[in-house]
Amino acid sequence: MTRTFAIVDCNNFYASCERLFRPDLQQTPIIVLSNNDGCVVARSQEVKDLGIKMGVPLFKVQNEIKRHGIQVFSSNYCLYGDISARVMQTLETFSPNV
Repeated sequence: MTRTFAIVDCNNFYASCERLFRPDLQQTPIIVLSNNDGCVVARSQEVKDLGIKMGVPLFKVQNEIKRHGIQVFSSNYCLYGDISARVMQTLETFSPNV
């Protein structure tokens, strides 16, 4: 029997979760911040393309945020956990071994 494996990547997951409830931000650069809003923990592709790195402190990118109209979100781990569970539940419809 041949086994098949799949890797599923939810691209820019936290930023994508925020966009679920703000479809008007589909092409807008998004940053999600760590606990206490100290550092960047997630970036949309638009932010990555601007060269803003993961883990950079918020105060160091304030000018880029203003210049490029970046939307900034506090992390919402309850939301991300819920969406992750839904993704996993969907994947389980394709295979019982997830």
